[in-house]
Amino acid sequence: MLLVPEMSLKTLALRPAPLFLLGVLLRVVLLFYGMYQDAHSALKYTDIDYLVFTDAARLPSPYDRATYRYTPLLAWLLYPTTLPGFFSFGKVLFAVADIVAGYLIWGMLRKRGRTVESCGAFTAIWLWNPMVATISTRGSSEGLLGVLTMALLWAVERKSINVAGILLGLSVHFKIYPFIYAPAIIWWMDDANLGKTAQKENTSALARFLNVERITLAVTSLATFIGLNATMYFIYGQDFLQHTFFHHVTRLDHRHNFSPYNILLYLSSAEPSSPTGLRVESLAFLPQLLLSCVLIPLVMAKRDLAVSMMAQTFAFVTFNKVCTSQYFLWYMVFLPSYLPNSSMLRNPTLGITALALWILTQAAWLQQGYELEFLGRSTFFPGMWLASLAFFFTNCWILGIIITDGASTRRAPAQKAHAE
Repeated sequence: MLLVPEMSLKTLALRPAPLFLLGVLLRVVLLFYGMYQDAHSALKYTDIDYLVFTDAARLPSPYDRATYRYTPLLAWLLYPTTLPGFFSFGKVLFAVADIVAGYLIWGMLRKRGRTVESCGAFTAIWLWNPMVATISTRGSSEGLLGVLTMALLWAVERKSINVAGILLGLSVHFKIYPFIYAPAIIWWMDDANLGKTAQKENTSALARFLNVERITLAVTSLATFIGLNATMYFIYGQDFLQHTFFHHVTRLDHRHNFSPYNILLYLSSAEPSSPTGLRVESLAFLPQLLLSCVLIPLVMAKRDLAVSMMAQTFAFVTFNKVCTSQYFLWYMVFLPSYLPNSSMLRNPTLGITALALWILTQAAWLQQGYELEFLGRSTFFPGMWLASLAFFFTNCWILGIIITDGASTRRAPAQKAHAE
């Protein structure tokens, strides 16, 4: 009888082929289930935003569709949905983006020396996550941001600076928030992390800081961002700037919003706007940007860029004046990079407590939201507001854990730079 090494079903499932096959299968099942629910239930599976995207793709200008607040690139990508029988094309595209993001995650974990099974286990947190798969197959475009941010991290870690610059410019054009990664990447790009010989001590601090890689990243990212925006402005004019960028500065969105600013936005929406007064929707950016663009990168970026980007994104979403379930995907895509060396994994009690509180406080808000949306009860205050505060403080505690983990990480040994 032949003797072969035993391989448990769990270990087998974490190998690349079954890992990705199960991720694809999960999304295929949800896509077909969504079609069934849309056809047979009053409560539709398809996200209302997907209807906005597909309507916009049919119009001469996507901004002719009320509430379209995105780059025209998204409407262009979804043009096939205007063809007979291709309504679900966008959902398939977003689901494929999930899988590609998973592939990049797996590759980066493998490059850090983790075993195949370990890479599979952490990548499964993204690929097999029902929340991630559901959001994409309902027609939310956040999966595209997931693949763009993972591709950006991949390019930076491989020191493909021109590619990283193009991806950064494209990402910010696509959805504004990835600009928070620019300070972290710039700060990370010192001689040690780039694998270069340290410059002479008599070289000025400014000259050491302004290395070729930092300048290249700044030029390529700005050129990409400006080029895309100039093109869209030439085609669509002021509508492009107003709906893609300016709208988000003064946005008053109190529906489906987990943020503690929710009740303030609700009250502000009933007041006439003031051309001179500073309102909460504008001031809300201050603590958010201070944390995500300055403090966290300074403390964490040079130690572990991936964990810094995770913490920055978590802070940005937590302190954002609008916080919806789709935004959670922005930081979930970094979980496989953060968790392997995290205190939440070393101390399972801490990890389980954090996860339980994150779910329970979110569920408390959803219960209040259900009463508001479906039962017609005014739960804005105190129920929904208290639930928002509980969720916010839970996220602040989790953010503290992530920052502590990242700040205590030892710098990875320098590797020789190589041409890509």
